[in-house]
Amino acid sequence: MTFTRFIFSPSPIPAGVRGIGRHASRLINRALSRKIRVPLMTDLERIRHSAAHVLATALLKIWPEAQLAAGPPVETGFYYDVDLPHRISPADFERIEAEMKAVTKANQPFVRSAVSRDEAIKLGELGRLAALSDRAFPSKFKLDILNRIPEGEEISLYTNGDFVDLCAGPHVMRTGNVGAFKLTHVSSTYYLGDEKNPQLQRIYGTAFKNKTEMEAHFNMLEEAKKRDHRKLGRDLHLFHIDDEVGQGLVLWLPNGAIIRQELQNFISRELTRQGYSQVFTPHIGKLGLYRTSGHFPYYKESQYPPIVERETLDLLAKEGCTCGELSNKLDAGEINGYLLKPMNCPHHIKIFASEKHSYRDLPIRLAEFGTVYRWEQSGELGGMTRVRAFTQDDAHLFCTEDQLPVEVLGCLNLVKTVFNLLGMKDYRVRVGLRNPDSAKYTGDPANWDKAEKACRDAAASLGVPFSEEPGEAAFYGPKIDFVVKDVLGREWQLGTVQVDYNLPIRFDLGYTGSDGKEHRPVMIHRAPFGSMERFIGCLIEHFAGHFPVWLAPEQVRLLTVTEAQNDYAQRLLSELKKKDVRVTLDDSREKLGAKIRLAELAKVPYILTLGERESTSEQVSVRSRKLTAPVAQPWPEFFHQLLDEITHRTL
Repeated sequence: MTFTRFIFSPSPIPAGVRGIGRHASRLINRALSRKIRVPLMTDLERIRHSAAHVLATALLKIWPEAQLAAGPPVETGFYYDVDLPHRISPADFERIEAEMKAVTKANQPFVRSAVSRDEAIKLGELGRLAALSDRAFPSKFKLDILNRIPEGEEISLYTNGDFVDLCAGPHVMRTGNVGAFKLTHVSSTYYLGDEKNPQLQRIYGTAFKNKTEMEAHFNMLEEAKKRDHRKLGRDLHLFHIDDEVGQGLVLWLPNGAIIRQELQNFISRELTRQGYSQVFTPHIGKLGLYRTSGHFPYYKESQYPPIVERETLDLLAKEGCTCGELSNKLDAGEINGYLLKPMNCPHHIKIFASEKHSYRDLPIRLAEFGTVYRWEQSGELGGMTRVRAFTQDDAHLFCTEDQLPVEVLGCLNLVKTVFNLLGMKDYRVRVGLRNPDSAKYTGDPANWDKAEKACRDAAASLGVPFSEEPGEAAFYGPKIDFVVKDVLGREWQLGTVQVDYNLPIRFDLGYTGSDGKEHRPVMIHRAPFGSMERFIGCLIEHFAGHFPVWLAPEQVRLLTVTEAQNDYAQRLLSELKKKDVRVTLDDSREKLGAKIRLAELAKVPYILTLGERESTSEQVSVRSRKLTAPVAQPWPEFFHQLLDEITHRTL
């Protein structure tokens, strides 16, 4: 989306002033009076985009030979890519920031101008693009970017002081409006992300309207470090990722497995109440199955390579078949193979199709905690939130068209139940629709219209904000995603519900209607947690490792002050275990302070200290994150309170 603004130069740039060559100044002045079109940005994006230009100006003041590539705003700030013999390090940041402050203090206006392609090329050949003056060498990256701009598209420049850049904008009015900024880190990157291109240095920073907002941002980052699920997962022994097993393949440790099992137990009970049937399917299926569904070969880049039967491989090897030829034969269906399943839905479809159904049988709701496999790029992997094997709390519902609204709403309410249980109250709903101009979507447009209407109507009934986003639908149907905002303000797409008219057609599914004729069911895909790995990764950070007692891997830890309390501790231990409470006893000879510290580091919800007074009066000294100081409590009272919290899943 764009809007049009008319910008005129307050005064022409005198030829030759402060290093601007006569030819360059003539071209710039010619452009300044033209009408121009500016892309729409948020106020914060404008500040950050402008900060990137201030950074570029500062870099050129220190290193005039620097060749600059691109400097956009990004979600957390901005960056600029630079080709420079000097290896920039954090030790350089103070010097660079000092120059940036000088640029902002000068309060230089950002002036936008539209130029012809030929004019822009001449400036690039003079070395004037992304520079403070004409140079003895061309602006190679800017010329390359210029060549990538489609014919007929407007070409624009931005100037602040002596700095001229090829840029679509927009910016704040003056450099003094940039506000507060800080450089954060530097990394290496290939130009345009292609390893065949030159390697550049990428300097990152962030910028805000004022220092208060920036300080709040860095405080949030510190809090994010404390909540990082990768660190907490290691400290609390929840999961492990091992290079010898494979990146993106999660090993659930006993403590993490408890959290996962408790969540699965909860959702399984909910599913039983709502009439779902539990199924189990294999982790692998024939390629033909995924050809029918449309997952192969069209999405093979995000799948593990097919597995070919040994006899077929031996035969092809004898024929001299190359790897490329083998891949082509698999894509064309000339030979068969197997695939680690990227989706559970084709397997559930085959379960539905294994029997004949009447309209009286519908809806049929099939549920599975099914593990699927996706080939994510190594650079995109991250802890448990982006993995290559993940388990979905997956279900597929087969219903009549008349039943569709009620069934979709039931799925959405199940997602809301999960979020409310865990205190995830800050979320929005996103309705993913097809992009009519894209060829990736399959099926009859009329069916798409009906499916999209069902999603819109269901989302509107939830009573929470929702947005419609064309292009975000799955290839077989529209979807409703729940986007949760965590305590740090970050958004995560978790639960999802999808309406699908297309796969039932692809697999020729049917049921006998009340008229005795064959009819096509509608299919709903739904997963309240989405991926168990991602959901629990987010949950670790949501609770900062302080899980509610019903989810905590260790719910209670008993600490004895001396050996004299061991018998009392053993009795309490036994009573707790009889009620399936996850409890441990620390009766070691360590000092009590050390025992308490270890229990706190393990983030145990309840720490019970047992001394002489407690053992003789049938009491416990209770420590928990909800209490500011230890509280003495009669044992029976605490015991019943604990069981009540676990039973009712209290937060």
